[in-house]
Amino acid sequence: MSQELKISGVIITYNEEENIEECLQSMLDVVDELIVVDSFSTDQTKKIAEKYDVKFIEHAFEGHIQQKNYAIDQANNDWVLSLDADERLSGNLQAVIKLLKKDGTKADCYRFNRLNNYCGKWIKHCGWYPDSKIRLWNKQKGRWGGVNPHDTVVMDTGTTVKAIKADILHYTYRSIAQHVLQIDKFTTIAANESHRKGKKVIFMWHMVLYPFWFFVQKYFLKFGFLDGQYGFLVCISGAYYKYLKYAKLYILNKRA
Repeated sequence: MSQELKISGVIITYNEEENIEECLQSMLDVVDELIVVDSFSTDQTKKIAEKYDVKFIEHAFEGHIQQKNYAIDQANNDWVLSLDADERLSGNLQAVIKLLKKDGTKADCYRFNRLNNYCGKWIKHCGWYPDSKIRLWNKQKGRWGGVNPHDTVVMDTGTTVKAIKADILHYTYRSIAQHVLQIDKFTTIAANESHRKGKKVIFMWHMVLYPFWFFVQKYFLKFGFLDGQYGFLVCISGAYYKYLKYAKLYILNKRA
């Protein structure tokens, strides 16, 4: 009989008092240790997390990718389950992971669907679902990569990936105001990363046509209209993100 798989649950945080407790509670029964790497929160994140049996580590934030890789390096087990603080494991996904632990893995990493909640509404279209993400993998065969702030797990060549149709529940934004603030923050990070890499802006395409095409694609071709007024907000906000990112990059390039 094979030995039960050991999994480390890993989360990074900064001022996540609204989210961290439910995230931890969803992981408690499926992981063998819980690690929270916090960027010196000024709210109650630390106090809430320490109510549970977690390893709470404070570490200066250097970027989403860097912070997440630091976090998985603190794990005692090779297998890691990495969630953002605003994500939860659904009951179905908890059951799936428990079976994986008991029966053994058939792959090097697992990709799950992610169901996004926007201002209290579950979004089923707009290109937001199934929004599949790798969240459970052998850290010896993959690490976080991508371009800040949009991180993704990058697996080594030749590794096996298995998709499982069970949901991570993602509570994205509680209000439009919160979303707008996040857009401003993330577009600044993205523009700076693109500027550092020497990327250029074609004004008419990147700042005029591309945002318009993005909205058309998500709202009409990806059936965002079926999500009602919230679908419209998701799609128009996505278009605004594209415009603002390239507008900021345009200014950075001009100044340089």
